[in-house]
Amino acid sequence: MRIALHTRVRADRIDAYEAAHRAVPDELTAAVRAAGVSSWTIWRSGGELFHLLECEDYARLLGELEHLPVNVDWQARMAELLDVTHDYSAHGAEAGLPVVWQL
Repeated sequence: MRIALHTRVRADRIDAYEAAHRAVPDELTAAVRAAGVSSWTIWRSGGELFHLLECEDYARLLGELEHLPVNVDWQARMAELLDVTHDYSAHGAEAGLPVVWQL
């Protein structure tokens, strides 16, 4: 399944956000892949972030990562950089953007 997400980085934290993503912990990327993600891309326009991920089951992904220490640490770090809650929000598996059109 493909999931699109929209988040927003704080205007004064863009450099820190991009630096963090140049050094995503190997343990975290391994856990994300093990939870069924085959790809995850993030685009930035100003402070707006658009994510597209392909995974087997988004709800399962969230469940497997929710209490994993490396992910808990990463989410805390992202919370300092983002204006909008990341995809591990209270909306959980329903946080994805709705599809409007597809070719």
